Amino acid sequence: MTHEEIRLSESGARKKHWKRWGPYLSERAWGTVREDYSPYGNAWEYLPHDHARSRAYRWNEDGLAGISDRRQMICFAVALWNERDPILKERLFGLTGNEGNHGEDVKECYFYLDSTPTHSYMKYLYKYPQAEFPYALLSQENRGRGKGQPEFELLDTGVFDDNRYFDVFVEYAKADTEDILIKMTVANRGPETANLRLLPTVWFRNTWSWGSSRRRPELQQARLAPDPVIELNHDQPGNRWLHCEGSPELLFTENETNAHRLWGIDNGSPYVKDSFNDYIVYGTHEAVNPRLAGTKAAAHYKLTLGAGETAVVRLRLADSDFKGKSAFADFDYMFAMRQREADEFYATVIPHDLSADAQNVMRQGFAGMLWSKQFYHYIIRDWLQGDPGNPSPPAERLKGRNHEWTHLYNSDVISMPDKWEYPWYAAWDLAFHCIPLALVDPDFAKEQLTLMLREWYMHPNGQIPAYEWAFGDVNPPVHAWAAWRVYKIDKKRKGKGDRAFLQRVFHKLMLNFTWWVNRKDAEGMNIFQGGFLGLDNIGVFDRSAPLPTGGYIEQSDGTSWMAMYTLNLLAIALELAAEEPCYEDVASKFWEHFIYIADAMSHRGHDGMGLWNEEDGFFYDVLKLPDGTHFPMKIRSMVGLIPLFAVETLEPEVLDKLPDFKRRLEWFIDNRPDLRQNVACMRTAGMGERRLLSIVNGDKLRNILKFMLDEREFLSPYGIRALSQFHQDNPYKLNVAGMEHRVDYEPGESSTGLFGGNSNWRGPVWFPVNYLLVESLQKFHYYLGDDFKVEFPTGSGTMLSLWEVAGELSRRMTSIFLRDERGRRPVFGNLKKFQTDPHWRDLVLFHEYFHGDSGAGVGASHQTGWTGIVTKLMQQSGESRQGKKTESAATRHAAD
Repeated sequence: MTHEEIRLSESGARKKHWKRWGPYLSERAWGTVREDYSPYGNAWEYLPHDHARSRAYRWNEDGLAGISDRRQMICFAVALWNERDPILKERLFGLTGNEGNHGEDVKECYFYLDSTPTHSYMKYLYKYPQAEFPYALLSQENRGRGKGQPEFELLDTGVFDDNRYFDVFVEYAKADTEDILIKMTVANRGPETANLRLLPTVWFRNTWSWGSSRRRPELQQARLAPDPVIELNHDQPGNRWLHCEGSPELLFTENETNAHRLWGIDNGSPYVKDSFNDYIVYGTHEAVNPRLAGTKAAAHYKLTLGAGETAVVRLRLADSDFKGKSAFADFDYMFAMRQREADEFYATVIPHDLSADAQNVMRQGFAGMLWSKQFYHYIIRDWLQGDPGNPSPPAERLKGRNHEWTHLYNSDVISMPDKWEYPWYAAWDLAFHCIPLALVDPDFAKEQLTLMLREWYMHPNGQIPAYEWAFGDVNPPVHAWAAWRVYKIDKKRKGKGDRAFLQRVFHKLMLNFTWWVNRKDAEGMNIFQGGFLGLDNIGVFDRSAPLPTGGYIEQSDGTSWMAMYTLNLLAIALELAAEEPCYEDVASKFWEHFIYIADAMSHRGHDGMGLWNEEDGFFYDVLKLPDGTHFPMKIRSMVGLIPLFAVETLEPEVLDKLPDFKRRLEWFIDNRPDLRQNVACMRTAGMGERRLLSIVNGDKLRNILKFMLDEREFLSPYGIRALSQFHQDNPYKLNVAGMEHRVDYEPGESSTGLFGGNSNWRGPVWFPVNYLLVESLQKFHYYLGDDFKVEFPTGSGTMLSLWEVAGELSRRMTSIFLRDERGRRPVFGNLKKFQTDPHWRDLVLFHEYFHGDSGAGVGASHQTGWTGIVTKLMQQSGESRQGKKTESAATRHAAD
């Protein structure tokens, strides 16, 4: 075992709490639902960025390149001032939904460079302009742009011209579980000498202003020699000491709201949250506490760096005061050792045959996944009712957002999609996070999946909470898939599966499955109306709102997700039945349920209307009107490809070991030919005598792939588009009450304000659904074998097996991040600095989605969450489209 694997083992056994400290500090707490106490849920406006520096947060803290303990009692982050900015740089800046022409968006340049799973070593880079940060310009320019124009980004303002900026590297290394070495390296990339104020800051989350009986903790100066030390006294974590090398000035204030600045009323204390801002920027000396005590403290370093010069500042946050000795005697040795151990660990995870460029992409992908953990705190009952001794929340909220989720009690470290734009968990995002996380820390991946199913998360009715803005919204049911995949990844690495985990999630998932069946099948016909389902604006209507036509949509994707769900639960039940035969009965139930859903997809009950369109050879949503009439909405989109996800194979040796299940299976095959005919081929055994469970048979599969693999339709140079390029010249139009509703092909940002318009599904490439397509093709090949070939691309005359097609799609996706033959990364589009500058070209951003034609990154720039699944693609398929042929799926299962 590597040193990091030993730490993971110690953490899992609770012998040593290596994960007690980590990057659990959010990058945005302002503008969140948790902090919103407005009457009508105007979260962005209620606590905007301008208030963030002055207002004590109720639920979570935020900071720049920060860490905290797992309960976020103690926080540490860095603050900066270039002697030109109007405010101290203590947190990342970005636009609200109303300010951005394409929705909310962070307007900073920062990068997650490295992290081990226990956070024994971490590295972060922030690029800080030497000119005044253009807060006003970014807001004004974006507010004035229409949706047909691109976003105005920080690079567009010119503040990085002539390299007039600082590279601020922040690194952490753990000497022990409660002994954290901190190194900040500042490099002046500009042509002239420049000044920088560096303020490593430590503070307590405000837990005392909300009516609790907790004693207020305190920070104080402990001593000045041999290095200045800040002592932290807190009842829960206990005492800590922040050792600051050199001779910085120590500053102290309180983590309390500056009510005078915000509302013009008197403060209870002159020392408030933004006192350091007033002291540093305005020179207000009385703003800080001369008693050198408080609940927020900073070490103030004044740096002057010549052109190209670098300075290093070292600190140590530990549970020891070192009794007057230097805390830095073994600092460099320990730091170097943790860096070597990080390299040692990733050498066991990242394939050696990848290029240095691809290995760098994988390493940063894992770093982004691990840095995106966050302490998430939200107790709905307290949020609705208010805190003792504080003003009551407005009455409107008692019937407003999330009021039906009073059981929800969140106070955990959770994997976030993105700690700025999405500093809250999202159910289906998190499921995809767990796949790459399982490659480096399967225990954490399993904990995350289990957490979403705990009784203080899952609704009593069985629904899994969707996301902070609307916990009652509906995300695709992918938790069973994720649990099954994580189980198998973990089993392959360890040689033994964690059956206790699988049983635990299986029983809870059955409750969620029942919720879906009872709540989302309007007519009991096994056709589902999931609504939003995470695909935002993919349809002609907002699928989360009442339709302008009345009636409802019978969803191809909603029904297919449920078919996939049944097969995932079936696979889990069969695995558990291998040792506990009682699970055979449950497996039979899910097999039967899948049969009925598959039949409904092709032949919907008494009226004969299915979601499969025989004329076109494609699946469509069906619009059902109040008068009973219905018709397919012929939009060629991901909605019609999602039926491919519902595929599973049954091994003959598994069936032989489960005689009760096999007998029921054969009974259905023999006695219900009316249902069997819509479930692929159950009569004919495939490769290795396997049986296939799928919504589509070979003929339907060929028809769908004809569209999917056509470069004039779905097939992009960078994966599968969410909407066919066909709709560029042939938009789908539907007239309702004299108003035209339409869907056009838009490969980048959306030009409409339809729900989720800043997360566009009308043409871009999205990684989660692309990953599932790759996996599905592998599963089909596992049954059909090498003799089943299709044209790739359609019309090219080149015939490939489905395994080869899956590999080619995978490599198209990974090529987004890799340098091409010209040395350019498609993800960066036309951003010259990222493409050519030696201090930028190896920094990778994992965007929310990607331009369907160019591969350029679009949407949230740091949504490593589900785009981090590129690490799994690289691990299993490599990087070169002309690379060596992968082994036959007859000997290698997709689930490996």
